[in-house]
Amino acid sequence: MSTESLFDIYAVRYGHHDRNAAANFIGGDPHDLPMALDYFVWALVGPTKTYVVDTGFDAATGLQRNRQLVRPVEDGLKAIGIDPATVTDVIISHMHFDHAGNRDMFPLATYHVQDLEMAFCTGRCMCHPHMNHSFDVADVKAMVGKVYDGRVRFHDGDSEIEPGLTVHLVGGHTRGLQIVRVKTQRGWVVVGSDAAHFYANFEQYRPFPVVENVADMLAGYDRMRQLATSIRHIIPGHDPLVLSRYPAARLGLADIVRLDRDPIQY
Repeated sequence: MSTESLFDIYAVRYGHHDRNAAANFIGGDPHDLPMALDYFVWALVGPTKTYVVDTGFDAATGLQRNRQLVRPVEDGLKAIGIDPATVTDVIISHMHFDHAGNRDMFPLATYHVQDLEMAFCTGRCMCHPHMNHSFDVADVKAMVGKVYDGRVRFHDGDSEIEPGLTVHLVGGHTRGLQIVRVKTQRGWVVVGSDAAHFYANFEQYRPFPVVENVADMLAGYDRMRQLATSIRHIIPGHDPLVLSRYPAARLGLADIVRLDRDPIQY
């Protein structure tokens, strides 16, 4: 008999950015039609514990980065019954500004981070503006502070957080990017975060242009397919299609959807 927990998974949209398709693929896109980014955090609700995957950005950062904050992360989580003040575990996929902000929102949480990601965002690569522009130095400093406060659990590659919940190092977008594999009632779901921003990235093997290692990004597409029950169980990090493919968490919450349920279209 399996001892793996089954989780409910919520994708909580908090931000938006209008752009064209050429900005979303290495080599651009010959059609270059509108292809916006949505910004999400994810909540994994198990029988005994709730995990939050990534922490988003706040209003000030959105203004600075010309990104629209459609709902503060805290409000989105509270809309599905999750109080950030009581969350004990946060999984950080990588340290970019839109995944590691809201630095003080989870005062009780232990943060799960890959060794390589902390080495990357505090190491020599950050001397280059092309590499450091997607990081917020205040977020990085805050995470270093959490290390010294004993609030970071480091992972070296693939790691089980609890039965039914694992993290897996794939790199590519950043050197220490990790994806999250979650057992649900419909099988193993992979919360890919920025291993693929859009369905088109991993379905068509067209890499996203913000990248530390293209070969690792392409290998990450294969790794997600290996870990997920099917390609329909892979969740990209920024695709607005997620909201139309999955059912709403409840009536009136069209931009918070359930990923543990079967897609309503694909």
